Amino acid sequence: MSLTLIAVVIALIVGHTMPTLAALRRYDWFIGWLDWLRIQAGDNEAGRTRWALVLALLPPLLLVLLLQLGLRDGLYGLPYFVFALVTLFYAWGPRDLDHDVEAVVDARDSESRRTAATRLFPERVQPSLEGPALVEAVFRCALWRWFGVLFWFLLLGPVGALLYRLVALCAQGEARKRLPDDAAQAASTLLTLLDWPVAQLMTLALALVGNFDSVLSAWKDAGGAAFKRDTSFLGAAARASVKSELAEEAMDYVDTETESGIPNTSAVVMQLGELPELRDAMSLAWRILLLWLAVLALFVIAGWVA
Repeated sequence: MSLTLIAVVIALIVGHTMPTLAALRRYDWFIGWLDWLRIQAGDNEAGRTRWALVLALLPPLLLVLLLQLGLRDGLYGLPYFVFALVTLFYAWGPRDLDHDVEAVVDARDSESRRTAATRLFPERVQPSLEGPALVEAVFRCALWRWFGVLFWFLLLGPVGALLYRLVALCAQGEARKRLPDDAAQAASTLLTLLDWPVAQLMTLALALVGNFDSVLSAWKDAGGAAFKRDTSFLGAAARASVKSELAEEAMDYVDTETESGIPNTSAVVMQLGELPELRDAMSLAWRILLLWLAVLALFVIAGWVA
């Protein structure tokens, strides 16, 4: 069994079963580092351009890369395994997606539900409780919290996981506020480039675990077949897949008729529950993740992953 696969599985289990440990995923040090760089730059022109992003990312990533290379061959790879596990867990999230979705579903009223939904939407974006918007929000969060980190970890190791997380922080939230406009825009562009192959693989997995025809059609219509700095095709494919699955699920109950011969739609509503799109989107995200792990396991068996 590959140490890479073991590290991924342990990080997932610990992150899901011990949500209190998510408090360890703090990036105050990075915010402080950006503040220090901003003070040092002062009126320096270079400090107000996109090069500020390079200055912000290079030192921590270089440190992680040196540790990654230095620990790889010692003690049968055990120090590297521990380092990779800690880095992956740290870069994951930082919030637990399952718990954020459950908070929306379990909210008692529309106001508290809307408040809970803000955790699924980017900063400065007004949360929506409409089904399609919630589906997109779940998949966007799954991309940023799970699959982006996992993909670049598998490709580049610990430095890849941290690279993705730091770029995501620079593209949104408090870290973005510490960067000049050009650097923040460069971070958004870089995040889109990092997201693009991940979103494509997520869409492929979605087609395999969901409705293939619906996903493929939505992916094409949203421009997924073209290389553009845009990942909106993932949201379109997710909406199409959820819509198709809910329609199929509802058909199982439409046959229940009232005495007047009209389909008993109340039975459908009762069976699907509140926010069925949100529930189904979360289920699909988990199925995609399990498919990724299954493929990784096959790569390990084939000897393609060390």
